[in-house]
Amino acid sequence: MARTNIRIALPSKGILQSSSLDFLAACGMKVYHPNPRQYEATIPTLPGVKVMFQRPGDIVVGVREGSMDFGISGWDLIAEKSHGSSAVLPLHDALGYGPCTLNLAVPEAVPVNTMADLAAWARELGENGRFLRIATKFPNVTATFLDQHGVAPYKLVGVEGTLEIAPAIGFADLIADLVSSGVTLRDNHLRPLSDGKILDSQACLIANREALQTRPEVLAVARYMLEYIEAHLRGSGSYQVTANVRGDSPAAISAKMFDKPHIRGLQGPTISQVVAAPHLQSQENWYAVNIIVRKNDLFQAIKELREVGGSGVIVTPCTYIFEEEPERYQAMVAALSGNQ
Repeated sequence: MARTNIRIALPSKGILQSSSLDFLAACGMKVYHPNPRQYEATIPTLPGVKVMFQRPGDIVVGVREGSMDFGISGWDLIAEKSHGSSAVLPLHDALGYGPCTLNLAVPEAVPVNTMADLAAWARELGENGRFLRIATKFPNVTATFLDQHGVAPYKLVGVEGTLEIAPAIGFADLIADLVSSGVTLRDNHLRPLSDGKILDSQACLIANREALQTRPEVLAVARYMLEYIEAHLRGSGSYQVTANVRGDSPAAISAKMFDKPHIRGLQGPTISQVVAAPHLQSQENWYAVNIIVRKNDLFQAIKELREVGGSGVIVTPCTYIFEEEPERYQAMVAALSGNQ
């Protein structure tokens, strides 16, 4: 019997779970999970959508096999678990949290610094009848990376527990593992190769391609989610800035603003005349200017507003910035139609 509900899988524990819950809440999709011992929850703003909590690796497998329609997991696991499969469609590959990298790392005492050095080491071991051994939990993407750099012969060694100890106990020659701060590598006398980064990773939203293609209700949820995620990500990095500016006309003020790199707004400034109280009226014309400014540009934007005659600057954080249609949704439709 065909499944009628819509399922999204979220990480079941750790920092990725709490960050995913916080992120969805900020996007207007707060997860209602009254019993933390249960592995199911709901999203009141998405009726008919059931939340399932799973391990990050299982999330990718569930989306790949179709038992889950959507999932949030790290790009490292998505690349590994969906290797060679088109069933998993990335909808948003930069949710902005859970950053790390997958790197090759060697013992500090080993005189290998680059991938070229590693390839030479592998050849030397091969001439002596031995494989270069790499301990990793990411065999697919690691093998692809090694092949691209001409490393041979090698043997990938699967490890269930801690990877960092593998070279010290002679279980492997080096490791391919996730790195955040690098402290764990240093504590275990390991160092990453200078060009040995296999991939960058952060939290991503994925979906089952067939569900999007065959179930209109799943496609509708995808659009809703991408709409609010994109609007939140745009808004969270921006401020709405309002200022009073002296000038002869909106055209004259906007011309000055377009000469400044940080106060041009999204499509341009919104300018309207200020109607002063009778006892404050004078010969000068005042206009209210509204623009959207990126967070990193705020200081320069205020400076430039003052340079064009602005005063009384008010800065308000943006919650959402909605565009006509989310770029990620357009990309998803193109991918589903085979145009990407």
